[in-house]
Amino acid sequence: MNLSILQFSPGAFLAPVVDWLNTNLHPLFAAISYLVETVLSAIEAALLFVPPYALIAIVVVLAFFAVSLRAAILAGLCLGFCLLVGLWTASMQTLALVSVAVMISVFIAFPIGVLCSRHKTLEAVVRPILDVMQTVPPWVYLIPAVMIFSLGRVPAIIATIVYGIPPMLRLTTLAFNQVPKVFIELGSAIGAPPRSILWKIEIPLAKQTLLVGLNQCILLSLAMVVLAGLVGAGGLGAEVTRGLTRMEMGLGLRAGLAIVAVALLLDRLSRGLLDRDRLPKAR
Repeated sequence: MNLSILQFSPGAFLAPVVDWLNTNLHPLFAAISYLVETVLSAIEAALLFVPPYALIAIVVVLAFFAVSLRAAILAGLCLGFCLLVGLWTASMQTLALVSVAVMISVFIAFPIGVLCSRHKTLEAVVRPILDVMQTVPPWVYLIPAVMIFSLGRVPAIIATIVYGIPPMLRLTTLAFNQVPKVFIELGSAIGAPPRSILWKIEIPLAKQTLLVGLNQCILLSLAMVVLAGLVGAGGLGAEVTRGLTRMEMGLGLRAGLAIVAVALLLDRLSRGLLDRDRLPKAR
């Protein structure tokens, strides 16, 4: 028996699909690329327009009032380190990439998560899809993104969005499933419309779990953006790739430590917001 007959090659089915998409939906992909590039360039320009010391001071002050003194000191140290090692521009590019990817991921995942909490059939359909999305190695997402959008920052954003959606969607569904039904029934009993129940009852009660989902989305997006340096995304990922290809240990180490600094900055600020919301309830 010829075993080659039983072999399954996904590429034999996916390649024609990608070719068809590129042929028939090229204007749509071009519009998406233009929109993403415009938003990304605007955020990046805004971050680089402000002098580094001024931006560090702004972030420290905001972290102090929004989170705590400890978070403000850590934010200043992390951003100061990125400036000290000469990777300020690359760090701001990475922050811009993460910001755009997280915004789009939340914009997609939040409404789907709310719908999944309302309709268990939809949740049962979406759950295995999320399992596959979180199981597939992250660099695999770069392949179809590059095939459709070519090299550059746009395929990096698209792949990062796909990688960042699952944690936000899962925790959004969990957050709304954990809201006590008695509060929803009370809102309905007093005649509140569904939109008011959502925004004034459910979201405030689900806020802590939603912030956890946002934290996970940010960190996974950062990991994917760094990996996307392989396809020309720029930022700190490009510096790591450059250090690897040139075998420059110093550049790779500096870029790696700058990535750690950015990750600590984003993680501590998002976690600090979560902990700050928990404190009044603990008293």
